Amino acid sequence: MSLLGGGHRLGFASALLAGFACGTAGEPAPKVLMIGIDGVRPDILSSAETPNLDRLAQSGVFTPSARTSFPSVSGPGWSSFLTGVWPDKHGVTDNEFHGKAYDRFPDVLTRFESLQPELVTYAAADWLPLVTEDHNGPVISDAVDRKFVVDGYQVGWAAADSMLVDDAVRTLAGEDPDVSFVYLGNPDEVSHGSGSIGPEYVEALERADRQVGRLMEALRSRPTVGDEHWLILVSTDHGRLADGGHGGDTPEERTIFYLASGASVTALGDTVAVVDVAVTALVHMGVPIDPSWALDGRPAGVQVRP
Repeated sequence: MSLLGGGHRLGFASALLAGFACGTAGEPAPKVLMIGIDGVRPDILSSAETPNLDRLAQSGVFTPSARTSFPSVSGPGWSSFLTGVWPDKHGVTDNEFHGKAYDRFPDVLTRFESLQPELVTYAAADWLPLVTEDHNGPVISDAVDRKFVVDGYQVGWAAADSMLVDDAVRTLAGEDPDVSFVYLGNPDEVSHGSGSIGPEYVEALERADRQVGRLMEALRSRPTVGDEHWLILVSTDHGRLADGGHGGDTPEERTIFYLASGASVTALGDTVAVVDVAVTALVHMGVPIDPSWALDGRPAGVQVRP
């Protein structure tokens, strides 16, 4: 059984990421990897075998009681995850993305590009509205340095996730991204397809965990990892009901998990929300939060640098 249940907010354990912040000359370079796993219900995650997420939690902090947007569907959820604001600001209330206000509230990778264009940004996803014009997207703009796009509906979600993880592994191991986002869509689609949160869904969560493990191995293989300070952020867009559905305002649909892992992670506050992901990434990279951005999120698991 996974360690990710029972309200654990796990303390710091340095074994997994010990090399991620031990540069020998000057300050290690901050880097962020955000992993989004679609449609994860935390109590079911805790029943799955997730050794890779467990190890990340042991090297950081975890809560199974964070909150996501309403309506509890992917458009609003991933918009809040990536922009750091709630739907009343980013304007997305469904999966058609009508009313989007990404010009005012851009995704966090695009914000990095506008603030520090020298940073290398990377995104990999197989739900097209995140990265293409499909259904009035993209959430993540074309200002990002490189996108890897697969169509999960066309390829099949398990295969599509594997393809994008293959690309992410090559990128993380062999290139030099500073801020990355990798999306895994298969768990959500499996639950919809099976109409349940049963064995098929649990197996999809376990598959996603193995893919997280591949991403972590890619980071560990980097020749420069000893001079880098990685923060790993993992969360989801929404939970779900027992029949696999979601979109409502019940605890099962709006309760999500949040995991932050790295050598300088600190304790979580009493409340954590999906809007905290983008803000936490900005703070880790040393970006001062400008009040004029009107962000709703707060740093969760990292400290604001003086």
